[in-house]
Parts: sequence; structure tokens; C-alpha cells
Amino acid sequence: MNTKQRDISELVGAYPSCRLCGSEEMLRDANASWSKISNEWELSNIYDHFECNACGNEITPEWQIDTEFRKKRIRRLNDQLRKGESLPHATVVYTQGIMALGHTGIAEIKERIAAFDLFDPKNDPRNEHDFGQVKLGHQKIFFKIDYFDLEMKHLSPDPANPLITHRVLTIMKAEEY
Repeated sequence: MNTKQRDISELVGAYPSCRLCGSEEMLRDANASWSKISNEWELSNIYDHFECNACGNEITPEWQIDTEFRKKRIRRLNDQLRKGESLPHATVVYTQGIMALGHTGIAEIKERIAAFDLFDPKNDPRNEHDFGQVKLGHQKIFFKIDYFDLEMKHLSPDPANPLITHRVLTIMKAEEY
């Protein structure tokens, strides 16, 4: 986390639970107003009152993180980037060694990276699909995905949130690593 640390409740995959019984069935007071445009009730105010629906106690919730949900989301976003799908904030960087392979070489490498699915605990210890190796002829090619804030000055405060994370996919020859 950088100097602009976020509250755990703001992270993707966060959820409130009861401090007394552990239930995830938390309720919160709110108001809703009728919208003539959407023809639906729309949330207009949220208040500080929390209640556990399971045990009935008024209580300030304890925030938890669903780490598996977060990993799946990060993995899905990384796979989208590798496959050339659009993300709100992403850059692909080719090293000089890759650029020297020309348009045909780069196109072939991009296809191989998009098709890559040999992730295992050895090459993907965090299970985020953020690193891999493909071959072009006899050359080993690495790809690596890093997560930055939108200003590209610090690491992302929440890599699971594509709206505040700028992903950078770097493609390089193994000897450039």
C-alpha cells in the first residue's frame, strides 16, 4: 500500500460481518426515493446504523476480505489484458529485444501470450496469472504484469479494482529480464 492507504471496506471483495456471531447478514439503515426516470426506487441516503439480521444486535460490523474472490478477479483482469481485451487503464510495453523482432514476430508473440495457460505454483505463486514464458523459435519470451496507481507513481492500492489500477504488461526476451 502507498501513502494513500485505503480503508479495508473500500477494497474489492470486502464485506461486513457481525462482531458477535460472525454472520454476514448485516443490515444498514437507508432511504430510497422513487425515480420517475428509471421507474425504480433509488438509494438516496445511507446512515450509520448497522444491525445483524442473524442475531438481531445493533453493532458496528467487522470488515472481512474474501481473498479467493479477489484472486479470481485479479486473475480475470490479467487474463483479459494478456488476451488483448480492453481494460480501462492498461499499457503493453515491448522491450528493445522484442521490438527488434518486427511486426510479424510481435504478432506471433502476442498470440502465444494470449493462448498461454500453463500457470502453476512455480511460475504463478500468487495465482494471479501475472507472469509466464512462451517461445518463439529457440528464444524464450517472458511476460509480466504489474499494478500501478493511475498516476503511475506508486503500486496500486487495489489491483482487483480496474478503475483505480493501471496494469502494465511488459514483454521481453528472457535475457533482458
